[in-house]
Amino acid sequence: MTEPVRILVIGGGYVGMYTALRLQRRLKSELREGTAEITVVSPDPYMTYQPFLPEAAAGSISPRHVVVPLRRVLDKCRIVIGEADRVDHAGRTATVTTLASPEDGTGALRLPYDELVIAPGSVSRTLPVPGLADHAIGFKTVEEAIGLRNHVIEQMDIASSTRDPAVRDAALTFVFVGGGYAGVEALAELEDMARYTARYYHNIKPQDLKWILVEASDRILPEVGEEMGTYAIRELRARNIDVRLETRLDSCENRVAVLSDGARFPTRTVVWTAGVKPAPLLAATDLPLTARGRLRCTAELRVEGVQHAWAAGDAAAVPDLSAEHKDAECAPNAQHAVRQAKVLAENVAAAVRGEDVKRYRHKNAGSVASLGLHQGVAHVYGRKLKGYPAWFMHRAYHLSRVPTFNRKARVLAEWTLAGLFKREIVSLGSLEHPRAEFEIAAGGGPPAKGPAPHDN
Repeated sequence: MTEPVRILVIGGGYVGMYTALRLQRRLKSELREGTAEITVVSPDPYMTYQPFLPEAAAGSISPRHVVVPLRRVLDKCRIVIGEADRVDHAGRTATVTTLASPEDGTGALRLPYDELVIAPGSVSRTLPVPGLADHAIGFKTVEEAIGLRNHVIEQMDIASSTRDPAVRDAALTFVFVGGGYAGVEALAELEDMARYTARYYHNIKPQDLKWILVEASDRILPEVGEEMGTYAIRELRARNIDVRLETRLDSCENRVAVLSDGARFPTRTVVWTAGVKPAPLLAATDLPLTARGRLRCTAELRVEGVQHAWAAGDAAAVPDLSAEHKDAECAPNAQHAVRQAKVLAENVAAAVRGEDVKRYRHKNAGSVASLGLHQGVAHVYGRKLKGYPAWFMHRAYHLSRVPTFNRKARVLAEWTLAGLFKREIVSLGSLEHPRAEFEIAAGGGPPAKGPAPHDN
């Protein structure tokens, strides 16, 4: 009996999930006959649809509807929950630490493969800013988004209860670093949510909250163009949001954000969204990397110079065939990741069947960004939109892109209900320590809690 072609997909994000999803459709007969098998390795049992994180943080969408369960969607694939520690492409094996590895004592799992799709995505790019590791929080995961929502409401509780003006001022000051999609949309949605929540506090007014956006370049949201970026700044400042361009965060030690322009803000909240970098796994492979640590790829989404290895998304440096400059690379964003995954799956299936592969070439459809409820900016197919039309387009576009009809229906239902009823303003920060009350009851004393970046 012929051995099946073993396809290993490392990563359960945009590229990993969409590639595996399309592969199980394209190779339906091979999977049924046992001549091919697909294994997906992911640290989480779900894919996070990151464009919905700001709305999850604002309470417009339930956290469980922002994620897509891999086992349900990829029912023809083998799902391995674990961290890929190393890839030996010369030996066609990947080393994976699973949840069971520390328990059973057998060590890491070694997964052999014939075709490799490596798409571990990216991680937050941090800088050696004093105090950053101790006091800041990122905005890349659903856990961070919900933790930040809980934290903002808890700070309002602290400000409402304290008798110390300094504590109150620090609790109501929120600093966001990074003027890209993640930073602007997260700040705009949370500011909108906090402004609404303030009406339920007898001693907090919306103008008491201080929101600061720090951006190192001279513009925000560069993807939507200079004109729409300028409009976004104007809209944010009209909401009393302090937008500081060409400014860096120099320190956040002792709960004081010190900026490069000399400003100092006592704060209990620093959100870091200043860019991403390739996942550390790439450095633990024998595959060629660029100077920035991304996999060097061809336009066919093959890893350059080797056979049977493919990559796309944030981890891959893919030539941009639509760009004017010869050496341009595709930007590491969701739009490219989803489009590349489609071509990548087609090419891997073609390689398995001995057919010709095709090159990845895209047409820039444009970009959309939300600035909170009923506000947004968009630059789509050459047309510039702002305000409600842009916000509506932002929702419509991402609703069409979120995987599975199940998720589309649930998100649409939540948006509809949110339009009919008042916002939820509950903080469930205690969910981060679910055993706390039981430990007190069982041990007679408060439990020991490790500090989190956004702890009170």
